[in-house]
Amino acid sequence: MDITKTVTDGHQAEVRPRFSVIVPVYNRIDEVRDLLDSLSRQSLKNFEVIIVEDGSTAPCLDAVREAEGIDVKYYFKENEGRSIARNYCLERAAGEYFIFFDSDCVIPPDYFSVLTRELDANPTDCFGGPDSAHESFTTTQKAINFAMTSFLTTGGIRGGKVSLEKFVPRTFNMGYSRRVYERVGGFREMFSEDIDMSTRIRNAGFSIALIRPAFVYHKRRVDFRKFLRQVYVFGMSRITLKLLYPGSLKAVHALPAIAVIIGVVLLLLSIFVSPWFLLPLAVYFLAIFVTALVSTRSVAIAAKAVPASVIQICGYGCGFIKAYFLKIILGKGRDVEEEILIRKGK
Repeated sequence: MDITKTVTDGHQAEVRPRFSVIVPVYNRIDEVRDLLDSLSRQSLKNFEVIIVEDGSTAPCLDAVREAEGIDVKYYFKENEGRSIARNYCLERAAGEYFIFFDSDCVIPPDYFSVLTRELDANPTDCFGGPDSAHESFTTTQKAINFAMTSFLTTGGIRGGKVSLEKFVPRTFNMGYSRRVYERVGGFREMFSEDIDMSTRIRNAGFSIALIRPAFVYHKRRVDFRKFLRQVYVFGMSRITLKLLYPGSLKAVHALPAIAVIIGVVLLLLSIFVSPWFLLPLAVYFLAIFVTALVSTRSVAIAAKAVPASVIQICGYGCGFIKAYFLKIILGKGRDVEEEILIRKGK
C-alpha cells in the first residue's frame, strides 16, 4: 500500500526539498502522531516526511492522515526489519539530505532552522545531534534518558560528548547527504546499524560532525523491562561490529562488562567476607542520584535514575559478555534471539 499525503499549502511542493525525513515504523501509532505533530510545528519546513510501515499489525495511517502543514508520504510493506525499511524510503526520497528519526522522537520547533543554519555555515557530509527529555515525558522516561546520556554510565557519547571515541551519529537523530548515499549505499540489517553506517561513511572518506544545537526529544523505552531488553541487545551488537571491523572495539566498549564482573565480585565478597565491600557500589549509586538530582531537579527522577543506570550498565555488559563468549570464543554467528528482534525492528 503506497499512499502519498501532501498537505503543504494544499499541493505538492514544486521544488526539491532540502531534507527528506525518514521514519521506519512498527506498531507505533501514538508515537507517530506525536512525531508528526512536532514536525508540523517547525518554523522552517524545507523538508518532506517519508514513513514506511514495516508490516505493522496496528498501522499508523490515521495519524498520517491527521498531519497538517507538512508533506508526508506513507508506504506499507511486509515486515523485513528497520534497516530494509529505511532503505525502502531512501529509494523514494527527493531531498538533498536524508534525516533519520526514530518514531519515538519529538522534534523541537526550530530543529530544521538550526540545522539549515549550521550546515550553511559548516557544510558536512554526515551529521548527528544529541537527545534530551521533554518536560512531558514520564519520570521513568526521564530517568532512562539520564542513564543513556550521563557521563556516569556509558551514555556520554549519546549525550553529545565525543571525548571517549570518535562521534558516531545514531539513527534517532542522524543525517547524511545524497552524495554519501550514492557512494556508500543504505543500511545493513543488524543491530547498531547506525554505528555500522557511520563507520562505512568515515571509511569512505566523508566528514562526520556533531551538531549540538540540533537536538531531539527521545522518549526511548517507557518501562525498565523494555529498556533492559534494548541495552542488552546493544551490548551484543558491539561484538558483531567488532567482527565486521576488527579495529573498532575499544577499551571503553568493554567497561560495562568489566563493571558487571566487578559488581558480582563485590557482592560475593560482601556476602562471604564483609558487607563493607558494598561501599564502592553505594558511593557509585549515590553519585548517580546526586548528579541526576542536580541535572533534573527532581527527587523522583533521581531515584529512578539509579535503577535505570544499573539496568543500562548491567544489560549492556551482560549482552557484551554473552556475545563475546558465543561469537569470539566459540566462533558462533548471530543467534536466533538476535535474528527475531532485528526482523521485528525492536
